[in-house]
Amino acid sequence: MRAGDKRALARAITLVENRDALAYDLVREISPDTGRAYGIGVTGPPGVGKSSLISALVRHVRGKQRSVGVISVDPSSPFSQGALLGDRIRLADHFLDPDVFIRSMGSRGHLGGLAEATLQAMLVLDAAGKDLLFLETVGAGQGEVEVIGIADTVLLVLMPGSGDSVQALKAGIMEIPDVIAVNKMDHPAAKTMVNEVRSILTLDKERAWKPPIVLTEAVTGENVDVLWQKLEEHRRFLEENDELDARRRRNLAGEVFAVASFRAKAHLEHAVADDPELRRLLDEVQRRELDPLTAVREIMEKVFRIGDTNGSDPP
Repeated sequence: MRAGDKRALARAITLVENRDALAYDLVREISPDTGRAYGIGVTGPPGVGKSSLISALVRHVRGKQRSVGVISVDPSSPFSQGALLGDRIRLADHFLDPDVFIRSMGSRGHLGGLAEATLQAMLVLDAAGKDLLFLETVGAGQGEVEVIGIADTVLLVLMPGSGDSVQALKAGIMEIPDVIAVNKMDHPAAKTMVNEVRSILTLDKERAWKPPIVLTEAVTGENVDVLWQKLEEHRRFLEENDELDARRRRNLAGEVFAVASFRAKAHLEHAVADDPELRRLLDEVQRRELDPLTAVREIMEKVFRIGDTNGSDPP
């Protein structure tokens, strides 16, 4: 895997995605070798051309001899819980390139658009020596703020004439990006959208970094070089202001809490399902015979030993 063997990489990511017992040993072994790759999160509403734009960016950086890993988080199939794989089709141009590794992962119902195993998959690609990592997320509206918790730079992709893009502007998603691409630059409403986005960005006067907006055309590759230049400028800004290491430290700590919360929730659900007394509490709440907060207190006390004899939660 450290040598970049694609089959070994695929097997390693499958282990962490399936939460295999071997994954714990694997992640512990490779963690000291990480922190070298630069992670770019690519987010935005469905159908705006995120995959096509990533494909164009990969082509551009491969011309600079940079090795690349791509994790594309797809909405999970309701039948198999796997990824729907549509994004891999659009990235197919790079499948035969030995220095590009592409993997689709199912979000498995995770609300923020990121599979729980995404961080571990990024660590695997980092340890395998990839220079750049692209993380494409589902495009789940305001929940996309979770992409901040894993990327060094966040690229938001919008498309003119798309109702979803307008909704993205309204949903507070504009707080997320470091760089913005308005794709389909030949669309008649493209420049209007740039002006709309710019006017929204001016409301945030506290950010030292002002997100640049780039008109792109992913299919032809037009302005992709300009977009890459802006992504590189953001990286330099982070490095020159000692922000990169601080952002990574914050992201890693946040990911620990996110994964711990996810696992604690799963443990809680299993505990309640397996305990007749706890199920009785839920039934009483559903019949409005017991208030929800009392039920919460009793469940937390029994499952996690949280609470005290006075029935109050710890500070």
